[in-house]
Amino acid sequence: MPRPINLRCVGRMPACSYYKPQGIPLRVLEQVNLTVDEIEAIRLVDLEGMYQAQAAEKMNVSRQTLGRIIESAHKKIADALVNGKALSIEGGMFELAKTVDAGQGPPWGRGRGCM
Repeated sequence: MPRPINLRCVGRMPACSYYKPQGIPLRVLEQVNLTVDEIEAIRLVDLEGMYQAQAAEKMNVSRQTLGRIIESAHKKIADALVNGKALSIEGGMFELAKTVDAGQGPPWGRGRGCM
C-alpha cells in the first residue's frame, strides 16, 4: 500500500486561475494543468528566492518532494510557453496556511484543491 500524501501548506491562493496566449480563444487551446501546490513552490523558490530547504519547511514537505514539485511545475510551464498552450491552475492536495504574512490577503482556512 503506498504512503498517503500529506497536505502541502499553501500561503495563499493564486490571483488568477488561467493564463493563455493573447488573441486565441481558450476553447481552441490545449491546456496544461498546474496544481496550487506547484504554483506555491514556484512562488517560494523562484519568486521569493528561498532555498529549497526553507521552502520545503514552509510547505510542510521534504526537500526532495519540493524538488519533484518544482521540476514538474517547470516542465508544465515550459510546455505551455513553448507550445502555445493555456495554463490552468487548480487542484492538488493542499491546505491553506492558518496565518498569512502581511500583505498577502485574507486567510481562507482549509482547502482540498477546489477553487
